[in-house]
Amino acid sequence: MECVLKKRLIELAAVAGLLLLVTFVLWLTDADRYVASAVLGPEKISPLGTRFWPAGAQFPWNFLYNWGPVPGFVLAGIAVVALVLGVFIRKIAGCRRKAVFILLLLAIGPGLVVNVLLKDQLGRARPREVVEYGGSHQFTQFWQPGNSGGNSSFPSGHAAIAFFMIAPWFVLRDEKKRIGAGFLVFGLTLGTLVGIARILQGGHFLTDVIWSAGLIYLIGGALALALGFGEDTAGESG
Repeated sequence: MECVLKKRLIELAAVAGLLLLVTFVLWLTDADRYVASAVLGPEKISPLGTRFWPAGAQFPWNFLYNWGPVPGFVLAGIAVVALVLGVFIRKIAGCRRKAVFILLLLAIGPGLVVNVLLKDQLGRARPREVVEYGGSHQFTQFWQPGNSGGNSSFPSGHAAIAFFMIAPWFVLRDEKKRIGAGFLVFGLTLGTLVGIARILQGGHFLTDVIWSAGLIYLIGGALALALGFGEDTAGESG
């Protein structure tokens, strides 16, 4: 048990450290504005001075924007069904704790932390709202308070719900590692694609997407430890 706990804590510390390191490099290189400028490009300025983000309206990016969050809600729906049926069907009863984890991660990660505590409070202007890209707000780093109001740029809510598809990884990694790893790869891939779509649409900066991934992983890992996942495997191996 102690060995598993130690490994998981080291893993979370490594993810947090990598997230901070990547953020520092992106800040040094001004990558947020560099990527936004590259996506927009001077040729996208109309004669009236209005700037467009045309790539984001094209397939597959518009499809990912509209449908990218759907798998996450489907996963949550399956968790609700498993939680209810587990009361009546003994074979499913063992899945109830996993279902609780998935629903809690959705509520705490994309729900509370991303959309309530951060997006509605920090006020970071989206790329299309920034003065240099045709908007009316000043550019800010994500840790600087902005004045764009609620539902701001940091972090990306669409990317967060897509990254949420990694949730089964935390509860399956010990007993069904291949299936869990499949969800991990799928969730990271889907979240990355949805994040790219949001960048191309002028809805988010690069750091908004990267922090969505980091937050969901860190919250998922911490919640899995809090609910005791990994303890059973540790006991059997001892």
